[in-house]
Amino acid sequence: MTTWRDVQAAEPEFADRVQALFDAHTHKTIATLRADGSPRISGIEATFADGELTFGSMSHARKRADLLRDPRFALHSATVDPVEGAEADWPGEAKIAGRAIHSGPITDGPDGDLFRTDITEVALTHLNHAATLLVIEWWTPAGGLRTAERE
Repeated sequence: MTTWRDVQAAEPEFADRVQALFDAHTHKTIATLRADGSPRISGIEATFADGELTFGSMSHARKRADLLRDPRFALHSATVDPVEGAEADWPGEAKIAGRAIHSGPITDGPDGDLFRTDITEVALTHLNHAATLLVIEWWTPAGGLRTAERE
């Protein structure tokens, strides 16, 4: 199992930039798989604490049923539009994919379930300093950190 702590240990500067994008806004978007295999997009809140990335789901939420049936997920940070003329200041966006590990009921707050994450990929998309190229950085447990640039 690959935890957020493992990402931080392998690539601390990259992990800090990814976490900053996730922490910048409360609401994120999660993709899960419906019973028929089609994707479902839902709003969610996620937390980085003690080297773990966790999120919860209310007991009757469809995303909870999706994750209990098929634990694969993709989590996306909030996306903000770049200010016209100031594209170099666009913070970018981050994504984390993996498997949700059911950890039991939420003990404080609304009735629901807590999920820990087994991370399979972390991606960060942003512009280069001149705002002329799209930079895609991604990390996997087996491949480490890689970078690609696109016009």
